[in-house]
Parts: sequence; C-alpha cells; structure tokens
Amino acid sequence: MPVDGITYNPLFRRPLTPISPSHPTPPPRNATEATAQKSPGTTGEDSANIAANPAVELTDEEKGRVEELKRTDREVRAHEQAHIAAGGQYVTGGATFEYQTGPDGKRYAVGGEVSIDSSEIANDPEATIRKMQVVRKAALAPAQPSGQDRSVAAAAAQKEAQARQQVMQQKMEEAQSADHPESTDTDPNHRPRKDAAYNTAGKADSIAPSTSSLVDIFA
Repeated sequence: MPVDGITYNPLFRRPLTPISPSHPTPPPRNATEATAQKSPGTTGEDSANIAANPAVELTDEEKGRVEELKRTDREVRAHEQAHIAAGGQYVTGGATFEYQTGPDGKRYAVGGEVSIDSSEIANDPEATIRKMQVVRKAALAPAQPSGQDRSVAAAAAQKEAQARQQVMQQKMEEAQSADHPESTDTDPNHRPRKDAAYNTAGKADSIAPSTSSLVDIFA
C-alpha cells in the first residue's frame, strides 16, 4: 500500500503449515491422558493447564507432533531471516509470524512474512536497476522459495528490464545530440568563418564565399 508516496508490498509470505495427527488418537485411559490429548491448535484453558503443569506426560504421538512443530518453526524463521539478510536497506521491518499451539502448550511459528520496498526510483533508471537486483536476490534467498517469493522475483526482474530499456534510450538520445547539434550558433568556429566569408566578398567581387566551410559547419 502507498505510504508517504512509497509503495510497500507485503512479500515473501510462507504459507501456513497446519500440523495435524497422522492417525486418530486412541481414547484416553484416565484424566491425565485426557488433558494431554487436547488439540494442538487450542489456546484456551486446556493449553494453559498443560503449560502450567510440565509434569503432564505427552503421548508418543503428541511428542511426534511437537517435534514436527519445532522443525517447522526453525524452517519458517530461517526462511524469513534469509529474506531480511538479503533485502538490506529495502526491508521495511522485521518478520511477522503466524503461530500454532502445540500439545505441550507452547506456540510455534508455522507461517510468516517480510515486507520490502519494491518501488522504482523516480527519474533514475540506473538506481532502479540496482535496487531491483537486490529485491530479486532477497526474494530468492531462502533455500526453498515459495510461490509468492518467485512472483516477487519475476516482478522485480520485469522492472529491471524496463529500467535497462530507459538507460539505453537515454544513451541513444545523448549520442544523437552529440552527432547532430540542434543549433550551430554554439559552434565557436562558425561565426568567425562566416564573418571571414562576408569580409572577403566585401573586399573583392571576384572572390566568392567558401561553400565548403558552410558544408563543414552544417554537416
């Protein structure tokens, strides 16, 4: 969204990865197991009870879910940190995360995003090229870029290509201006030659003005 004339796009979103049991949990044998087998996504009184009572032992299945959540948490944080490290000055803040509560009552990151300034730099295509290179590098920095990451990289590459075309156009126009000046009045050799021709014609009618000088000047 536009902020103070600069466009900030939420980028690098890692999709939410819900963790669910691979097979149904057997019915609890007692009240302790009933407390331990609460849903991992629950954040209410049951999770508070589990967190407040670390002595409650988890089932093997719940322990497996906790390990999976821990692994996902590490991957999500590493993914977003890679964006931040590569994005440098164009990253507009730290990563934000989505959490899921595990069977142990703890919260684990299962999704996240980082925002980066991907707008062109006005009236400076060369600076835009350098900036888009950084944005593209940041988008593809994680070991496994998401679909959104690749979309951001493609958009940055397109803006970079457009900026390169602008640079080429500017260079062509500068070259044409150098080869074909708009006015010869700025040529220091023009006026003296012209004056010399008129002076010569004024002194002797038998001497004609030098047409070769005019061709050299206006060529």
